[in-house]
Amino acid sequence: MSGSTSEDDGARWADDVRASVASAVAALAPAATAAGAASWSAPAGPLTWSCWETGEHLADDLFAYAAQLAPAAPPSDDDVPFRWESTTPGGPANTIRADPAHGPAGLLRVIDACGGLLAAAVRVTPPDVRAHHTFGRADAAGFAAMGIVETLVHTDDLAQGLGLEWTPPEGLVARALDRLFPDVPRDLAPAWPTLRWATGRTSLPGLPDRANGWRWDGRPAGERG
Repeated sequence: MSGSTSEDDGARWADDVRASVASAVAALAPAATAAGAASWSAPAGPLTWSCWETGEHLADDLFAYAAQLAPAAPPSDDDVPFRWESTTPGGPANTIRADPAHGPAGLLRVIDACGGLLAAAVRVTPPDVRAHHTFGRADAAGFAAMGIVETLVHTDDLAQGLGLEWTPPEGLVARALDRLFPDVPRDLAPAWPTLRWATGRTSLPGLPDRANGWRWDGRPAGERG
């Protein structure tokens, strides 16, 4: 992949963000009924956060990535200084919260809206723009891939906690995996279990456990040292 992203490729990444969020919302919708509302207090898969907290965290990630790209001069050395705070001991520090009065269906709408914000920011950001992220200064494609990975793996966490089936579209997984984890072996397993291993959620034979530490590289390929 080249060191920058063309406008056409940026549009494709924006479409991928939309597709990943749409797939996630559809997968989680069966648990968003009044009858399933109580299950959102259960832990989200391997996480200590509840399903509700994890859903808010996902929305917040999507929002935060859009926010990094949105200024006329995106920050190169820090996050846009929104106020992030946790509302529960050990819970995620977020800017974005869903109104509990609207239940899980409202939370899914918040996730969908934040995904739309990221897709829109990716679509209009010029390919030469870079913005700060702890895991490397990234272009719009990098932030799109981050949002996709967050969506895929946290939907997996949520599906486990809510007792739902979840298998994401293989093409979305492979594209995001290639963009953010260029050094991860791709010949040992299909893309989805490979991404789950890369993000510390499962084991793969012959590879070290990453549960206690992993990171991606959001920099464009031509800018990696």
